[in-house]
Amino acid sequence: MLDFKIKSHGIVSRQFLELNIAGFSGAAAFVKILPYRRNKNKNDELCVFKDHGGTCSTKHTLLKKLANENGVEEIKLFLGIFKMNTLNTPKISSVLEKYRLLEIPEAHNYLKYKNEIFDFTRKNSKPEDFVYDLIEEVEIQPEQIPDFKFEYHQKFIERYLKENSQIPYSPKKIWEIREECIAALQK
Repeated sequence: MLDFKIKSHGIVSRQFLELNIAGFSGAAAFVKILPYRRNKNKNDELCVFKDHGGTCSTKHTLLKKLANENGVEEIKLFLGIFKMNTLNTPKISSVLEKYRLLEIPEAHNYLKYKNEIFDFTRKNSKPEDFVYDLIEEVEIQPEQIPDFKFEYHQKFIERYLKENSQIPYSPKKIWEIREECIAALQK
């Protein structure tokens, strides 16, 4: 894994340095052990620190901003859509069973360095949790969170339902089911 010394005086770099975290690998380890939870204000650059936790979006955006502040452009932020199911996400089993679904398309953020995927969402997260069920991915910039991610995910769900006409739910209902899945992950 790439590691670099934090030298910038940017807002994100300063926050890590104040915590006596002097390198990227330490910052990534710190973020990874923070609880998975939704942030009060995703547009706040420091929301992961303020809320003492975050989602795949806010945690990876924070690390990408740290890399950017320190001139390390080789670390890329990605948005991927994967088939979330009972094998890769066991905590959602009861929700999928309730709606008789095998899977639900989920948007996930992660980092790439030299085409290797890194996932710092949870302390036990690893790329193998989703990479085998990855349908598509696109590189994004930190400022595209949350709006672009939401719109991209919504459009994907519409396409997915057109391609899977046997699924008896509207895009709105699939989104509601997805929200139930996310709630199950936070328990």
